[in-house]
Amino acid sequence: MTASRKRNAIGTDGGLRARLEAFRRWRMLPRDLAWAQLGYHLHRPFFALPEAPWHRAGTPAASLALVPPDPWPGRAERGLAIVDGSFSFLGRNLDKPAPLWAPLGMETAWLKRLHDFAWLRDLRAAGGDAPRRKARSLVADWVANNQSWSPVAWDPVVTGERLSHWFSQYEFFAASAEVSFRQALLASAGRQARYLTAVLPAGLCGADLITATRGLCTAGLCLPQGTDWLDQGMTLLLRALDDQLLADGGQRERSPARLLSVLRACIDLRAALLAAGQEAPAALSARIEAMVAVLRLLQHGDGGLSLFNGGGEGEDLQIDMILQRGGGKQVQLMRAPDSGFQRMQAGRSLVLVDCGRPPAPGYDGAAHAGTLSFEMSVGRERLIVNCGAQAGSSSWQQAQRSTAAHSTLVLNETNSAALFAGGGLARRAETVTCRRDEDEGAVWLDLSHDGYLPLFGLTHHRRLYLSASGEDLRGEDRLCGETKGRKPLAFAIRFHLHPGVKAMTAQDGRSVVLRLPKGGGWRLRVAGAAAALEPSVYLGVPGQVRRCQQIVLSGITGERDSGASGWNPDDLCVVKWALQRLGNAS
Repeated sequence: MTASRKRNAIGTDGGLRARLEAFRRWRMLPRDLAWAQLGYHLHRPFFALPEAPWHRAGTPAASLALVPPDPWPGRAERGLAIVDGSFSFLGRNLDKPAPLWAPLGMETAWLKRLHDFAWLRDLRAAGGDAPRRKARSLVADWVANNQSWSPVAWDPVVTGERLSHWFSQYEFFAASAEVSFRQALLASAGRQARYLTAVLPAGLCGADLITATRGLCTAGLCLPQGTDWLDQGMTLLLRALDDQLLADGGQRERSPARLLSVLRACIDLRAALLAAGQEAPAALSARIEAMVAVLRLLQHGDGGLSLFNGGGEGEDLQIDMILQRGGGKQVQLMRAPDSGFQRMQAGRSLVLVDCGRPPAPGYDGAAHAGTLSFEMSVGRERLIVNCGAQAGSSSWQQAQRSTAAHSTLVLNETNSAALFAGGGLARRAETVTCRRDEDEGAVWLDLSHDGYLPLFGLTHHRRLYLSASGEDLRGEDRLCGETKGRKPLAFAIRFHLHPGVKAMTAQDGRSVVLRLPKGGGWRLRVAGAAAALEPSVYLGVPGQVRRCQQIVLSGITGERDSGASGWNPDDLCVVKWALQRLGNAS
């Protein structure tokens, strides 16, 4: 077989595998969501037809009925780069894209960022006439070259984002423009709103559905005679919030980054309703307050977000702005049992734990296999982290979602949840338990998950204890199951360290000394496994891949360690560890 025929065969096999995997993912969806996705997919060939209803001619609005408030800061340096023709999204920079709206070789996620026009805020931050003229030029070019439907430019989520940004930045780039520009802009916005009216909910769920419907609601508020769009959008939005927000205020995708996205969209919509002189629904305000409380639970001491199920730290100043605008009582939740997160806090130490069942099909597109992982910060410094996620980076997609990329136990180099390559979970833990006890400031968590039960017949149990002083975190990891006749399996308990942390192993292989950037020292001691330092990466800041270290406690199931007491008959592995501040370690 020639090299070209081999490549073609490999490509064909890869395409077939991708289609089979997509079919498997679709089969796992709830029936109503599965049929909605299928319906949207089957109708896509008709969307580009000139006869599509959203292309019907109409008298374009002369001006907006409302310009919604937009208090969010942009980044002037990015705006100035765009003036010079340089676009940077998801860690990839492109100078003078060609063709402008479909540059060759760029991933779909990058192209969506180009088409959603969120970068108008950066041009506004740059200030001056040149950024304003650049914004007008780019918007006019998009309108002229994207009249026909295309999968990326007219993706419902991208369309909703684009409408929201066009309207919120209207005063900056359009209000003083020529009449012909404003008419073309508003005529295009009307077509896009009609498109969303026709296709939503378009098989969407989670944060994506909220983003798309927010765009439709905003169009209904901003465009004259948009009452029907507003009514349809609000009905869809409130129904979606009822479907995906849990009783404790968390969201079904179980991702701090996606919860932040939903919260911000709801806050912006409430502000737009108030600016239009309309009363925001009480249900919307109640949901906002509940989400604010859960998001505070998921914040580290530095103000950034914990790294569970995709996303990164976020910009802490913007997070604080979102929480402030969200309002509600300044309460600090310590547990979100429906969402599956726990917060252990004492002294200057903070431990955040993922102890919930992985997201259900349909909400698991960004889900990671990180059950029972935890993160720890001391004051404003992060000590133990998960690796985080880089959106749109195909080279990291599977690795960043793996169990090994999280601070938890990995058995036999296998993920605790099976990952589809295109997103979603093929297998997940069915039962995840959490019991919390507190006494005089100290906190205990007793956790377990059965993600490894179908493959190896073992359940992972994890116990965590944080002393009242916050200077002593102790843990115990067990693998339990039927011991008779079982083959030994390798396990590894990983503690990923923030890039600012320096680590050094002791000669006995049983302890590791850690130094925080500001000089604080901690020691991790272990019994029941060998301790070693290995390289790791940190993906918690968008566009940055930073080297760091990880502590790996490794061993073989079934081996008894004289230093680890308390074995039960069903234990295949017992590892005890203690992380103590230097000066208190004994």
